[in-house]
Amino acid sequence: MDYELMMNGNVKIGQKAPNFEALTTFGPINLETDYKGKWLVLFSHPGDFTPVCTTEMIAFTRAHTYFKELNTELLGLSIDSNASHLAWIYDIYRKTGIKISFPIIADRSGEIARKYGMISNDISNTKTVRNVFIIDDKGIIRTILVYPLDVGRFIPEIIRIVQALQIADCSNGLTAANWMPNQPVIIPPPQTFEALEERNAEIEKNRNGISWYLSFKEPPKECLP
Repeated sequence: MDYELMMNGNVKIGQKAPNFEALTTFGPINLETDYKGKWLVLFSHPGDFTPVCTTEMIAFTRAHTYFKELNTELLGLSIDSNASHLAWIYDIYRKTGIKISFPIIADRSGEIARKYGMISNDISNTKTVRNVFIIDDKGIIRTILVYPLDVGRFIPEIIRIVQALQIADCSNGLTAANWMPNQPVIIPPPQTFEALEERNAEIEKNRNGISWYLSFKEPPKECLP
């Protein structure tokens, strides 16, 4: 399996995130041990000292507090060297006063990037595209986003996805299109005809849906931020 991952970047939603050890701007890390019990946003960028990536690093840093409130850490990656990463984040600090508040992996061999499918050979054999992997507190990959080289990520949407995943887990519910925090969640559809009839009766009484396959509930208080 590891060979397949390394050759094809064949990671999928629902599988265990492949472990790795890496050198970062915060020192060496191990994915499994250093982020155990935490949610993680692992994201790649095409290269240091590039304009879109610089805006993303600043935006992620400004939003880091919001991620931390969700028990979520940030971890960047590119195949540039650690020295290049350090020079870049120092330049950002010198020009803006902003200290990048999360580690950036120096994946010089490209081993991690290829394992996670971060390199699109149709675009570049050396640059990582803008991947985002949301990994939950049990080490399972829950979301994969892929952006082209020329489009920056919208950080509030990444936060919203983490919030949606966490509220769905906690409430045993689903989130609707355009769901935002503190909105109701969808009740999973019934699996038997008897349960279908009960659900329709509940909808008729509470006016909380349109039919047996689409009804809503307020998430439990313990699930709310």
